Amino acid sequence: MLVSVSDEDWRAIDALGLRVDANLEALDTRLMQGGEPTFISLANPDAPEWNTTAIGPGKRRLAEKLLRRLAPRFAPGALLHYGQGKWYPGEALPRWSLGVFWRKDGVALWSDDSLAADGMRDCGFGLEQARGLVEAIAAGTGLSPDFIIPAFEDPWPVIHEASRLPVDVDPLQHDLRDAGERARLARLLHGDLAQPAGLALPLRPGKPGKHRWISSRWPLNRARLYLIPGSSPSGYRLPLDTLPEAAADQVVRTALCIEPRAGVLHVFMPPLEELDDYIALLGAVERAAASHRLPVCVEGFDPPADPRLNVLRITPDPGVIEVNLPPAASWSELASNTRVLDEEARAVGLTTVKYSFDGRPLATGGGNHVTLGSPSWAESPFLKRPDLLQSLLTYWQHHPALSYMFSGLFVGPTSQAPRIDEARDDLLCELAIAFQQLDAARQPVGAMLEPRIIDGLLRHLLVDVTGNAHRAEFCIDKLFAPGSPGGQLGVLELRAFEMPPDWRMGMIHSLLVRALVARFWKTPYRGEFRRWGGALHDRFMLPHFLNADLREVLHELAAAGCRFDPNWFMPFFEFRFPLIGSVRHDAIEIELRQALEPWLALGEQAASGASSRPVDSSLERIQVMARGLDLARHWIACNGRRLPLQPTGERGESVGGVRFRAWNLSQMLHPTIRAHTPLVFDVVEAGSGSIVAGCRYHLARPDGGDYERRPADAREAATRRAERFEARGPEGQRIAPTAYREGPNPTLTLDLRWRAE
Repeated sequence: MLVSVSDEDWRAIDALGLRVDANLEALDTRLMQGGEPTFISLANPDAPEWNTTAIGPGKRRLAEKLLRRLAPRFAPGALLHYGQGKWYPGEALPRWSLGVFWRKDGVALWSDDSLAADGMRDCGFGLEQARGLVEAIAAGTGLSPDFIIPAFEDPWPVIHEASRLPVDVDPLQHDLRDAGERARLARLLHGDLAQPAGLALPLRPGKPGKHRWISSRWPLNRARLYLIPGSSPSGYRLPLDTLPEAAADQVVRTALCIEPRAGVLHVFMPPLEELDDYIALLGAVERAAASHRLPVCVEGFDPPADPRLNVLRITPDPGVIEVNLPPAASWSELASNTRVLDEEARAVGLTTVKYSFDGRPLATGGGNHVTLGSPSWAESPFLKRPDLLQSLLTYWQHHPALSYMFSGLFVGPTSQAPRIDEARDDLLCELAIAFQQLDAARQPVGAMLEPRIIDGLLRHLLVDVTGNAHRAEFCIDKLFAPGSPGGQLGVLELRAFEMPPDWRMGMIHSLLVRALVARFWKTPYRGEFRRWGGALHDRFMLPHFLNADLREVLHELAAAGCRFDPNWFMPFFEFRFPLIGSVRHDAIEIELRQALEPWLALGEQAASGASSRPVDSSLERIQVMARGLDLARHWIACNGRRLPLQPTGERGESVGGVRFRAWNLSQMLHPTIRAHTPLVFDVVEAGSGSIVAGCRYHLARPDGGDYERRPADAREAATRRAERFEARGPEGQRIAPTAYREGPNPTLTLDLRWRAE
């Protein structure tokens, strides 16, 4: 069974959360905290959309179900918004973004839930209903219906000069390898090209004291308004570039669009700069929908960013659905938001855990990033007190457990959240200089700095190996990014947090972060950066050293007056580093646990069109813990090679690791090295070379067959794990320690890829 947080422990955790909150309030930090939990499908975990790709039909359906359940739980009177998200290279279309927007003062943005259409359910509406709706919106905004323009799909951009009519569609002239183009072509061939695809109403806000809304006719170059070819909503495909620039003051260049798609009326909101204008236009849309009893889906541009609004977003990421929770002003609010999300996600068929075919428990594979900020950028604790950011960066660099204990399987220099000291040691020197400059700029002590100085000193250092600021462990691309209002929020994002299987576990690491913020706000943390070198990936890939490092963090917090029970973190330890098995012989015990392995990114494969980075996931690492072993009398071999064990400091206890190729994949580093399975461990008597005990670890079924499906539940998963571990007693064989080469430096880990010599 998966380890979770008990009710008794949760009551103690919640009580500590309230005490930390009281401390944060007394210090006037004005801290607000959000999160980005991720989920996968319970029913179909093997589909590409729940493993590698960002877009998929099942993902959109579950996201829309979740959207409609979350809205009334978070804010009655909220606007359900169907927007457009990020567009990444290799993806045919931008990703979708579903939003719940609501006013903090409780005033409804959208009053009647029955008028918010289910985007996945055919209502049977078409052009006739669209025309009635847009005419009612025009009347509600004081505009003449004469300004309404029918918008047609353009089957082919070449127009017969004589007839001014579209030519026939020639499929061979289109790129049929592109999925989006195939879908568009099918829609054109099955539709009536003589009928409008939708209707556009040009409008923009009027000047204060005059008309609320103004419109204009569009001087078109062609007889009709033809949309730019594509599969996006019509509002994104208006040919605005063809409108005359010289008449910019007279020609309104934004439009509200109504488009019937799959029997649903979609209302495309134009870009507006002021929230009050957006609310006024939205009100006109709802009144028009109510007058005709026509449920609609509101899409297009988001409401303008405004401190009066809260927003919750649901977006697709490779393999997962991501939910961006609104920032919470207190521990209780954060815990309530997280609990409600977990309840509703599970109610629609989403989950936070799956099992590998061999029975190992896995999380979603997505993040559970922690976002820290304030009600406004001017109040941000990291802009008011840049020494707080310095303290957190330094402390995280000193304690690798904070980077690795709560992260996902993919760690290391090419991961989604690399530490600043992974792959590029020179950045530590540059960051130390940046810290000196920050201190010098805050003279006299405590002086406020311009946000642009803080950003300028850190932006180019908090990056991954490619220079990507968004993929750094400490992401500041929303702190005060130049030239980007959406990036000037005063927000710090901590990315080295994976989605845990239990929402209470996520709250524990959130509380740990809150406690460290309170500690360093009161007493800044200073110190030289530690040059871990090879020890970073040698020692701290092993669970023993991570656990010891985390306990040091907890000990220091307790000394500062904030006591965490180390047992609260045992669910993380057991989930991240599951027990493989153990064997005893007399006083000797050998225990195997899963460890971490920093997978490296493979070379780019431009033709693949994949949404996620290809990595060498064929490598694995396990920890070997020996208790009651006298290193002068016994040694341990793995596949006949001696393990480099190190005493832990506890009497008779020593630890080491084994790095090995677990699987043969089509793409991996060193493809000539085959899988090192099974792994055979022997406890060997030093004098005689006799094997006194041992075990065998199979990566797949011991009989050589394959598992045809994932385990159905935790019980079946545990059974599979148990059958892959075999304990062995004394054997008559003898073994001699072989000479081996473990690489250029001494190490705690036996790397079986190095050939024995």
